[in-house]
Amino acid sequence: SLYNPRTRKSERISRLMIMKSNDREDIETAYSGDICALIGVKDVATGDTLADRALDLRLEPPTFPEPVISMSIEPATKADQEKMSIGLQRLAEEDPTFTLVSNEETGQMIISGMGELHLEIIRDRLFREFKVEATAGKPQIAYRETILGPADGEGKFIRQSGGRGQYGHAIIKLEPNETGKGVELENKVVGGSIPKEYIKPTFNGITEAALNGVVAGYPVIDFKVTLVEGTFHDVDSSEMAFKMAGIFAFKDAMKKAKPILLEPIMKVEVTTPDEYQGELMGDLNRRRGQIQGMETRGKLCVLQANVPLETMFGYSTDMRSLSSGRADYTMTPSHFEQVP
Repeated sequence: SLYNPRTRKSERISRLMIMKSNDREDIETAYSGDICALIGVKDVATGDTLADRALDLRLEPPTFPEPVISMSIEPATKADQEKMSIGLQRLAEEDPTFTLVSNEETGQMIISGMGELHLEIIRDRLFREFKVEATAGKPQIAYRETILGPADGEGKFIRQSGGRGQYGHAIIKLEPNETGKGVELENKVVGGSIPKEYIKPTFNGITEAALNGVVAGYPVIDFKVTLVEGTFHDVDSSEMAFKMAGIFAFKDAMKKAKPILLEPIMKVEVTTPDEYQGELMGDLNRRRGQIQGMETRGKLCVLQANVPLETMFGYSTDMRSLSSGRADYTMTPSHFEQVP
């Protein structure tokens, strides 16, 4: 058995082999410089060192480049969802250049790798080794919504069915907020037209309604809501009724407040040899990018641009073909802008 310093456990090895194409040859001993396969090891990952227990040392694992392309992946049938997750997890353990994350906003599983061919092979292995058919596609973009003007909104929730009914009524003023300021809620109800205990449920309704805007159902950002007045019923009013009134009031106001759709803009930095600068700048412009600056570092030129995320899918492949594989880029989220 051999000792794995990372897990602090010994691994039992049943056979030692040399792989020759698709043939395997059993061997008794492997010498320094040999490349061989171990049969029987359980908890071993890429980059581990296996040694004698007396030699408790770990060689520095290799460093791997960051993934350059991302895609969404979905199983062909709902029943395969769990099998797909397990399969992808296994493949990610043995291939450090392949990563997967679940996007909380869109609910999609996003896989990232070193190129479109790399991700194609991952999908093929899912099918061969785990019997899961999966379809890959363009990742969904996490858009946002906001408003351009102020508006008033009114929400009434009245239900009357035998016995106790439901009654909630709220009037709000909706205004745009400064970019990046987020959501502000203010209570200006006077004279007890809405009892104190129903103020919070009304605001809860407003924040819940803001998760699905009226343009395309995306979260609404950068707005201010002032709760101005409302009415209540001694018997029929409840927290649930005022929460519903808050939802209706927000939807009513937003429709009238010139709502718009916002898209995520990425800060892109491309490092390229001088001779490819023109082609790469032209390509960024075609992607609706705005060049923010250029600087020279030795024989390299660094382009800085703000580019909509929606147009950046497949960029790494295009950039490599335009620069004969010599350019490199980084991309980080910057801000949101109105969709043209």
